[in-house]
Amino acid sequence: MPKTLILCDCAGTQSIDSEALSRRTGLPCSKLHSALCTDEIEQAAAALTQEDAIICCAQEHRIFEALAEEIDAPTPGFIDLRDRAGWTADTADTLPKMTALIAEATLAPPPAKTIDLQSEGVCLILGAPDIAYAAAARLQDSLAVTVLLDTPSDPPHSRAYDVISGQLRHAKGALGQFAVTIDQLQQLDVTGRSWTWGEARNGGQSICDLILDLRGGQALFPAPEKRDGYLRADPKSAPAVAEATLAASQLIGTFEKPLYVRSEPLLCAHSRAGQTGCTRCLDVCPTGAISPAGDHVSIDPMICAGCGSCASLCPSGAITYDAPPTDALMRRIQTLAKAYLDAGGSAPRLLVIDQHGSEMIELAARHGRGLPADVIPLAVDALNSFGHAEALAALAAGFTEVSVLLSPKSERDVQERESALAAAIAGPHLHLLDLSDPDQLSDVLFARDGTLAQVETPQRPMGTRRQITRQAAKALLPEAETLPLPEGAPYGAVLVSSDNCTLCLSCVSLCPSGALGDNPDLPQLRFQEDACLQCGLCANVCPEDAITYEPRLNLTSAALSQVVLHEEEPFACVECGSLFGVKSTIDKITEKLAGKHSMFANPDAARMIQMCDDCRVNAQFHQQNSPFAGAERPKVRTTEDYLSKRKDH
Repeated sequence: MPKTLILCDCAGTQSIDSEALSRRTGLPCSKLHSALCTDEIEQAAAALTQEDAIICCAQEHRIFEALAEEIDAPTPGFIDLRDRAGWTADTADTLPKMTALIAEATLAPPPAKTIDLQSEGVCLILGAPDIAYAAAARLQDSLAVTVLLDTPSDPPHSRAYDVISGQLRHAKGALGQFAVTIDQLQQLDVTGRSWTWGEARNGGQSICDLILDLRGGQALFPAPEKRDGYLRADPKSAPAVAEATLAASQLIGTFEKPLYVRSEPLLCAHSRAGQTGCTRCLDVCPTGAISPAGDHVSIDPMICAGCGSCASLCPSGAITYDAPPTDALMRRIQTLAKAYLDAGGSAPRLLVIDQHGSEMIELAARHGRGLPADVIPLAVDALNSFGHAEALAALAAGFTEVSVLLSPKSERDVQERESALAAAIAGPHLHLLDLSDPDQLSDVLFARDGTLAQVETPQRPMGTRRQITRQAAKALLPEAETLPLPEGAPYGAVLVSSDNCTLCLSCVSLCPSGALGDNPDLPQLRFQEDACLQCGLCANVCPEDAITYEPRLNLTSAALSQVVLHEEEPFACVECGSLFGVKSTIDKITEKLAGKHSMFANPDAARMIQMCDDCRVNAQFHQQNSPFAGAERPKVRTTEDYLSKRKDH
């Protein structure tokens, strides 16, 4: 059954052509209401009884959700047509943009993947006695509270919460599973009339569900605001302490935490044979959720805050964003572009926003000029999940420009790195907007004339992020062959010095992607550029320092096939003539050892250097004083021997 659009012009403050919108979207539309959330609430109730209703207003979603629950109707979908398209100072036709936004809203959302966090309300409070005791008194009725003091002091004579003293040496974990280590730990003996502190001991271990840190010093964890269950406030700010204390009182029960990323350890290029290669995800993870685990990395889902940086920077696809998955985001991008162009629009621009950006758009629409009619907002939960592959896919799908509105909480170095990579491939079609003023946002977007070139034939690349990047680049630059890229890019060539390379093939055995290979019949080093991750493993393991890198994107067919980086003449066995080894290497070894080393002092022994494995073993077996020779084998005893021996006795 098709979805039904429930339209409202918000007291006549926006223009919506319901008939034209129905024709362009192919969806049935209600009559155009004006006060659906107030005077026409009964008509809203009637509209909600329809299956798959979409309310084209997001501001009052709580009212409509409550109404649906009250009349036992399905929860409707929502789309913000007013702030994102209707309220605008642009006189151009907004119908293509509304069509695109509606097409995106009709996409089925992928199922969410979550993990349960269980908190029983065991709370550890850190801070000076007066601040910590006051917070403990407010929480004692809802949580199981323990106050940790730096030094012993007179405790309040109350058993509503516990008090201990010591130095917090280490803390790890997240909501529901914190583990702390405390040195100089002293517990309070509450027996008798006078309470006393016990003997101090080091290495005390304890667990708790949440930590309320009111010390005001250095945080216990990196990116403390992203650590679930860790609440921190400046003790000098009474409102901040009160807010943190209130938040702590709510952290009891079972909570669902999204599983933000998906990992494929076999694809990871972090390490091989003790040699470190790619560390991109380790370098950027703000919470420390990623740690080395042998040849690959391990991600703690309890600590991961879902910023998406690791997924954008991972060169192999070992880590992919999964909330929602990458293919779902690509489908949204392509749907927006196709619906806009099919509805008669031209030269659309994409504006990528998060919650901060959504609020900016709402303010710009209500109090300013709003968004231009050709700027289509794409809301994502994590800005850094939108990397260079997504930007290139948007341009290939028909957008002429991609702008990312930075958030105060986003990791800007990742965005800058991804933007620079995308710009190196696609040119001046990508922009980072570091703005906090809604009017300034509108001014910047209206000031751009939108005359950047558009892809001649929109493409919808599919596959992994690497494959999408290559397909999009070829669509945008059909005549290009090789594009230079910034240092550290995950695409490029391996360069081998022929003077230094000995064809030991150590690089081949450790290459995690199979970009480097050998020839079983000839001494050759082969390379497939499209598969190279620029992870650094081959250069790190090369004993001759013969390998360097050239970051670039090779769009020719040669990148998809193996080419010979270095080869040498093979050596023919002096005994059987079969080819083995590298002639230059065998000659060097012969020159250094023949007649100069005790094991190769005589010509016969020296000649073995120039033999293949089979012939060398055969020559060793038959030489005088062969290491394979043993004592003479004893004569086999027969039954006759046994019987004759009995006769003799």
